[in-house]
Amino acid sequence: MNNVQPTIKPASFAATNAVFIGRSIRHSLRNVESLLMAIMLPVMLMLLFTYVFGGAIAPGGDYVHYVVPGIILLCAGFGSSSTAVDVATDMTNGIIDRFRTMPISSIGAVTGHVAASLVRNLLATGIVIGVALLVGFRPTASLTEWLGALGVIALFILTFTWLFAAIGLVTGSPSAASGYGFVLLFLPYLSSAFVPTNTMPEWLQGFANHQPITPVIETIRGLLTGGPVTDYVWWAVGWCAAILAIALAWCSLAFRRKGGRR
Repeated sequence: MNNVQPTIKPASFAATNAVFIGRSIRHSLRNVESLLMAIMLPVMLMLLFTYVFGGAIAPGGDYVHYVVPGIILLCAGFGSSSTAVDVATDMTNGIIDRFRTMPISSIGAVTGHVAASLVRNLLATGIVIGVALLVGFRPTASLTEWLGALGVIALFILTFTWLFAAIGLVTGSPSAASGYGFVLLFLPYLSSAFVPTNTMPEWLQGFANHQPITPVIETIRGLLTGGPVTDYVWWAVGWCAAILAIALAWCSLAFRRKGGRR
C-alpha cells in the first residue's frame, strides 16, 4: 500500500493578509505608549505653535488656521515612522524564518504592519483634528472637500508607511531603523507647514517649494480652508504615487534579499 503524502494547500492571499493585519493591530493595541506618543507629540506641537509662537508669527490670531494642516501631516509622518521599527524587529528576531516554513506568503508580515499603521494613524489624525477644533481651528470645507482632504492624508500615510517599511527592511536593527526614519521627519519643518516658504532664505526656498511635503500640505490647507488647490493637488498626488511605487519596489527587492523567496 502506497503512502500518499497529503498536499498542503497554500493559504489564500486575502486570508494571509487578514491574519497578519490582525496580528499587527493587536501589537499596536498592546503598545499603548507608542500610540499615545503618536497622538500627544503633534498635539503638544500644535499647542506650542498656536499659543507660544502664534502671536509672534501671526499677531491677528489666525495662525491656527495656517498651522493645523502642517500638524496633521506631521502627525501622520510621526505615526508612520514606527513601521520601520516594527518591520526591523520582525526581520531580526527570527519570526520571518518561522513564517517561511509555512504555506503562506511571508511578506504579508510587512503588509500587515503597513495596514495597521494606516488604521492607527487615521485614528490619531482624527484625534488631532478634534483637538484643533477645540483650540479654534474653523475649517470652511464642504463634505466633498473634507473627503478630498482625508483622501490625500490617507494617501500620504500609505506612501510614507511603505517607505518606512522599506527602511525597516534594509537596516540591521530596530534602533538603526528608528534613527534613519527620524531623518524623514525633518521634511515638514523644511516646507510650508509652519511658515510660508517665501519667508525663508532664498537658498532654502527652492528646496522647500519643490520637495514632496509642501504640495501635500498646501493641498490639505486649500481643501480645508478654502484656498487654491489646483496648482498643488497634481503635484501632491504625483509625488505620493512616485514615492509609493519606489517604496513598493524597494520593499519587494529588500524582502527577497533578506527574508527569502516568499
